[in-house]
Amino acid sequence: MTTFPNSPKVVKGGIVLIDAKSGTTLNMISMQYNPDSLSRKYEPQGFGDGSQGEVLRFKGPAVETLTIEVEIDAADQLEFPEQNQDVIEHGIQPQLAVLESLINPTSEQLHSNNNLANAGTLEIAPMEAPMALFVWSKNRIVPISISTFTINEEAFDTQLNPIRAKVSLAMKVLNIDDLGFKHKGGSLFMNYLQNKERLAAKVNGGTINDFGISSLPL
Repeated sequence: MTTFPNSPKVVKGGIVLIDAKSGTTLNMISMQYNPDSLSRKYEPQGFGDGSQGEVLRFKGPAVETLTIEVEIDAADQLEFPEQNQDVIEHGIQPQLAVLESLINPTSEQLHSNNNLANAGTLEIAPMEAPMALFVWSKNRIVPISISTFTINEEAFDTQLNPIRAKVSLAMKVLNIDDLGFKHKGGSLFMNYLQNKERLAAKVNGGTINDFGISSLPL
């Protein structure tokens, strides 16, 4: 396959897993194909209790949910079986397993907690997951937690290994209410919010005459 020499490089979206304490990168999940759309839902965090003078106050940043549908297809790899033995043996199960690791503790963590329980440990700390960062260009790098995760396997090889699937991910953006200002994820959220403010400042708001009025009746 040939490409034009001046074709721009396509930037991939994906998820990066880091150690929340050290900031060390643990794993990177790059999308095979960038989704055609990214849905964003906001739930404003106002007081909204009807108290006089409180309705215009914020109690925190809006809760943002990102939703994407990712396609995974082994067709290209299956054309060259000698170079893609893992795909021949397992289909796209390894890629799906990596995504599933975002929502499951490890077997080692489960065994460890079970051993602590059997040893009579009075208080067992909840199992901590790596911090997941959703990366969608240099302007959008945000800490997330998976809200919903659906896999639709659409095609299989002769051994019933999935070779094509669509994965729907709904991700809650973790903000300072979730993580705090001192947490590395809290700092990333603040950078994300500040970048939005910088982008918003680039928009010319126009004048009052654009609305067909000369002044507001204040």
